Amino acid sequence: QVQLVESGGGLVQPGGSLTLSCVTSGFTLDSYAMGWFRQAPGKEREGVSCINRSGDSTSYAESVAGRFTISRDNARNTVYLRMDSLKAEDTAAYYCARGYGYCVGASVQYVGSWGQGTQVTVSS
Repeated sequence: QVQLVESGGGLVQPGGSLTLSCVTSGFTLDSYAMGWFRQAPGKEREGVSCINRSGDSTSYAESVAGRFTISRDNARNTVYLRMDSLKAEDTAAYYCARGYGYCVGASVQYVGSWGQGTQVTVSS
């Protein structure tokens, strides 16, 4: 059974940092590109970042480039999203996703599985 379980969200002040984790099970992580998406209230889900199977290629949405860092530890079956210099507009539910395709822009293609999401709220 494929599972993706996100954690690490919470309430943080503007300028603060958080690291999200996505622990996976039920499949071989290094066979898939992985992505992080987010969805704010009243907005569509958007791709935030993507990482290829080996972890040597990453991509980011323009709105987070230079502030967020995606990484993966295939041996630990975990994907991470380090978020620095957080802004109020980063407030959203963040989702981990497994894709059957490649990274295109900041999104992984052909998402087959989603995590349940973790809420990030940036507020003073």
